[in-house]
Amino acid sequence: MKEVTIYTDGACSGNPGPGGWAAILRYGSRERVITGAERQTTNNRMELAAVVESLRVLKKRCKIFIHTDSAYVANAFNQGWIEGWLKNGWKTANKKPVKNKDLWQNLLSQMDRHEVRFVKVKGHADNDLNNRVDRLAVEAMKL
Repeated sequence: MKEVTIYTDGACSGNPGPGGWAAILRYGSRERVITGAERQTTNNRMELAAVVESLRVLKKRCKIFIHTDSAYVANAFNQGWIEGWLKNGWKTANKKPVKNKDLWQNLLSQMDRHEVRFVKVKGHADNDLNNRVDRLAVEAMKL
């Protein structure tokens, strides 16, 4: 099974406001960069969109390590939030509807095809790929 390392990030001006997302996919010696934007969105939505879209472009089953500085995304899986939301009928522990349900559902369907692990990285630190994907998301937001 091919191993893929993915760095993702989202950016938003105003929150809500214009937003962008980016992902850098690396497998072997190959690299692919993807970006996108929405006119009226939130930062969390852009963080999720980056992950969803990065998985969507992979055609074959892969072992994937997704590096993200988004606690919202990483904690949903690494701390089991997603299981609780599913058990509670897409409601948080506070019984409020889960925001961005459409993207979470899309992400879960994409994850069914792959073996995925989330790696929480410190944002705006000394990780070159995280810094690069952040710049790409900000640039995408301006389109």
